[in-house]
Amino acid sequence: MKKLTDFEIEKKLENLPDWDFYDDALHTDFEFDNFKDCMSAMNRIAFECEALNHHPEWTNIYNTLDIKLTTHDVDGVTDLDFKLAKAINIIVEVEDI
Repeated sequence: MKKLTDFEIEKKLENLPDWDFYDDALHTDFEFDNFKDCMSAMNRIAFECEALNHHPEWTNIYNTLDIKLTTHDVDGVTDLDFKLAKAINIIVEVEDI
């Protein structure tokens, strides 16, 4: 797995407007209507994480979910982080419907 350059990351972020890059990681946060909806999204995201064998650093406080994606093996962001970020966006968009 190859660590992406800052330029590559910024270019890929053009397709992920709700995500930011800092501290060698991708970051985002989501706010849900309530705790139950937040936990439901987290559970759905967890299945995708297991399928990719790639796990986020995340925190949940009531109806908010903060997510940080980085690949520890390369101390930075890889294509795998972007793959998971895209999957998370799809899951959260479905939750919003």
